[in-house]
Amino acid sequence: MTTFWAGLDPLFGFVFLGLFSPGPNVILLTTSGARFGFRATLPHLFGVVLGVGIIAALTALGIGALLLAMPVLEAGLRIAAAVWMLWMAWKLWVTAPPSTDTKARPFTFFQAVLFQWVNPKIWAVALAASSAYPSGLPVAAEALRMGLAFSGFNLFVCLFWSGTGAGLRYLLAHPQVWRIFARVMAAVLAAFAVSLVI
Repeated sequence: MTTFWAGLDPLFGFVFLGLFSPGPNVILLTTSGARFGFRATLPHLFGVVLGVGIIAALTALGIGALLLAMPVLEAGLRIAAAVWMLWMAWKLWVTAPPSTDTKARPFTFFQAVLFQWVNPKIWAVALAASSAYPSGLPVAAEALRMGLAFSGFNLFVCLFWSGTGAGLRYLLAHPQVWRIFARVMAAVLAAFAVSLVI
């Protein structure tokens, strides 16, 4: 048993814990599962999985180092992320209960992929993983290792949080309970956005 654990890439545990902990993707997927159901959330889920893998691979290729070397670019990314998340938090705050809102739609696959570009948590976890757990592989192989690790573990993380949200759907059927849930999630997302610029 000790040999088994010793043989695992330490990157795996770091990636799992980094992605499983609450952040914008966790909040949005849980809310989407609760609002639209598990099946309707799948395009959003798979978009997150692919987008996170792309960011991790690009970080291993040196994009992350470029961000750190250009404070203006990093600050621009933070501001764009904060504005987008505050807008999503506002939309969530004023959203009607699912039973009365027939116009609302979950994120599309491509929206979820694109969101990862302004998701600061993903950049932070990818940068930390790239610097703390290098493998010594050639650059292209390292990018593949990072991309597959992030996408692979994130698939299970996204399935868990989307499923959790879908499981809460029946508990949130009452409009007042839904409003409380939506506003708590909106407040957490807004707090995360504000933390980016202070």
